[in-house]
This record gives sequence, C-alpha cells and structure tokens, in this order.
Amino acid sequence: MTARRLAALLAAATATLLTVPLLLGAAPTPRDAPLADVLAARTTAHGAMRHLAILQRIADASDGNRAAGTPGHERSARYAGGLLEAAGYDVTYQRFPFSYREPLTERLTQLTPEQRDIPVRTLTYTPATPDGGTEAPLADAGTACTPAPADAYTDRIALITRGGCTFAEKQANAAAGGAVAALVANNVEGPLRGTLGGPKPDSIPIGGITRADGATLAAALAEGGATARLELAELAEERETVNVIADSPGGDPDRVVMAGAHLDSVPDGPGVNDNGSGSAGVLETALRLAEADPSGRAPHHVRFALWSAEESGLLGSEHYVAELAPDALSDIALYLNFDMIASPNHGLFVQAGDPAVAADLTAFLRAAGESPGSAPFDGRSDYAPFDAAGVPAGAVFTGAEGVKTDAEAALWGGLPGAAYDPCYHQACDDLGNVGEDALAVAVRLIAHSVGHYAHHLPDAPSPAP
Repeated sequence: MTARRLAALLAAATATLLTVPLLLGAAPTPRDAPLADVLAARTTAHGAMRHLAILQRIADASDGNRAAGTPGHERSARYAGGLLEAAGYDVTYQRFPFSYREPLTERLTQLTPEQRDIPVRTLTYTPATPDGGTEAPLADAGTACTPAPADAYTDRIALITRGGCTFAEKQANAAAGGAVAALVANNVEGPLRGTLGGPKPDSIPIGGITRADGATLAAALAEGGATARLELAELAEERETVNVIADSPGGDPDRVVMAGAHLDSVPDGPGVNDNGSGSAGVLETALRLAEADPSGRAPHHVRFALWSAEESGLLGSEHYVAELAPDALSDIALYLNFDMIASPNHGLFVQAGDPAVAADLTAFLRAAGESPGSAPFDGRSDYAPFDAAGVPAGAVFTGAEGVKTDAEAALWGGLPGAAYDPCYHQACDDLGNVGEDALAVAVRLIAHSVGHYAHHLPDAPSPAP
C-alpha cells in the first residue's frame, strides 16, 4: 500500500466514518439524555466493523499482518490517528524503540522411537539453539509451573503442557531442572505461538507445538521414551514503533479517564479479533464522543490510547506508564482496557483490579440483559502496567485460547469444548473471525463506560470486613 493509496483510503474513511450513525440510522436519544446513554446508542458494531474492514485491507497490503515494527502497524496507526485528528482530538504519536523479533529457523524432528518432522513455532525472545540444533531425550515436565529439582530434566528437552502460568515461568522452571530446551504443547486445537515478554539471560530455547503433537510425544514417552532434535533461531534487531494517544479538548486535566486497546497484531496474521476488535471499539467510541461532545464539556478529561508492541510483551503501555511524570500518573483516575472483544465462540468476562470498576462494568452488562462472568486480572494485557502503578483499572474480554465449558455454552451460546477464538494468533484471525454479537455488546459497553466516567468516577470501594 503506497502513501498515496493510504491517504486516499483515509480521506474516504474520514468522510464516512465521522458520520456513521447517520448512515446507519442510530437509535435516537432525548436531548437531555446522559452522555453515557447517548454514546451507547450511537456507538455500534456496524461502525466498528467498518474499521475492521479497513484494518483487514491494510494487513492484506502489508504481508498479511499488522505487527509492531512493520508497515502494517505503521499504516494502522496512521489510519486511526488521522481519523482522531479529523474528529478534533489532540493526537500524539509516541514513538519508542523495541527489540523486534522474527522467526528464522523453526524445525523439530522426532528421532525415536520413529522419525518424523513436527511443526514448531518459536516463542518470541527465545534464545537460539546451537548450530545444528539440540538433540536430546524428552522428559515429561507437566505444566512446569513450579520449580523442579535441579537434576529433574538434566540434558533433556522438557515437554510441557500449556496453562497454569506464563511461558516465561515454564521456561525458567524447566531450566532450573537442568533442561537444555523446552517444548510447550497447546491445550486447545491449533498451533502455539506466544511471547516470553523479553529476552532473559541464561534461559533455554523454547518452542510451541500443537496439542495433538504434544499428546503423541507424551504417549511415546510413556511407552519407553523418545528423542528429538530442536532447531530454533530468531532475527533480533532494534526497530521503532508508535503508540497513538488522543486527548479530548476539554475536561479537568487532573481527572483523566483513559480507554485503550492494542493496535498491533502477531506476525502470523491480520489480528482482526486480536486486537483489531478492541481497537475498533475504542476508535469508534472516540469518534462518537467527539460528535456528541465536540467541545469537551464533560467534567473529566478523556484520553484514548492505541498501544503498540503488546504482542511483544505489553511494551507500548509499559513505555507510556514509565514515561509519565508522577503528577501526570496520579492524574489518571481510571484506565479501561479492551483486548479481544469479538471472539467468535465468545465468553463475556469482566476483568478488574478495582472492585468499584468491576461492579460498574458488571452492572451495565446485566442492565443490558447480559450475564457476565469474571476472569482473572492476570497481567496478560495492557491494563497490567496501570494496575501495577496503582491506577484503578478494568477490562472486558470475550476469550482467547481458553476452552468454553458446558455451563458457559448454556449461558452464552456457542460450542462447548472449543476455544473462544479458534483462530487465536493465527492467519485465520481475519474479517471472517468476528463474532458480531459479542462485538455489539462490547462496543456499547465501551461507549457507555466512557460516557459515564466522563461525568462520574467510580465510587471508592468499601473497606474489607
């Protein structure tokens, strides 16, 4: 996609997307309706889908992805930033360097009791295996979520099951047990790719395999043992990427309400659900807020953020929080995060470190006739740096690689025993991977929450009994 084509795309998008509710026949609201109700009525899944269609076109013209440090992400940032500027926001493009990683060698060969090639994916920031690879017997390490005895896996490749803790913890525990490398088998269908969050000294090479291949290797181990040769290598170089920050024109700068989502995809695909969906919901809410309150008369200042390099380890949001002066950090009254809000086999989970925020998000969903569940505030997305810095934070999430239970299927519909998003971190996370019912609920929640908090901050939580 050339700069001229992008400019033409942006001009056309600006002409239509800034007036999307009129085109779509958004529900009318009384003139004196609260801002939260106005935004919830005007912010629609249809509007968000238009952004997703353009993000898909950008990925299609950018080697199939929108990963941080690539042209696809840069074009996505320029698209979103251009719309926000045209809507009247003060837009900042916060550039920062990061360690870009791209797989170079990904080979796994089972040698005994039979020889076969097994697809394997690097976990980002893995160290490389020696020239020619690492050849060793396998050892069953379970989930590797607790430190192993020092000689548990000496000179072996640890076979690990996904779940229970982070990839970095699994890697560290396998290394502590003496393993020379590790393989993580997925706990749902499909390939496994993830990140270790950053390079770590004295770590071991680690890759991801499918659940089926993990089961086959585990069966061979149980029947007498297996050996394998693993070859992993990554391109590692310094690149630059950009966060897009948009500030409303008014409101008290000492009381800032923030809503954010990560705009980057993984290198394997266009990232339409992860996380074009959250970005589209935040962007559409920002455009409707500019339409409903163009001069920023709401008492609290509203700031929107589209983060980069989340898929490399929350780097964009971490950089933003780290660069804030103490008084600017204390001005942030609330941060809301939206990461994966259109999973096709969706759940509906509230995540919050702050009880009052959790109560507010849950109350809105119940008032809308939904039955939300809760998910751990586990630090896997961009709320984590804010929460760690003491900013009240919350999120809504429709599920990733986790498996929907029978009870959840009875509650929300969909297919039990299958992943919430069967295309998580894969090339098929495209425009056909969008659950529009989930998206419709989530974008209304984003809009209602932003409109509500622009006027009313969360109540202080009650003291614990």
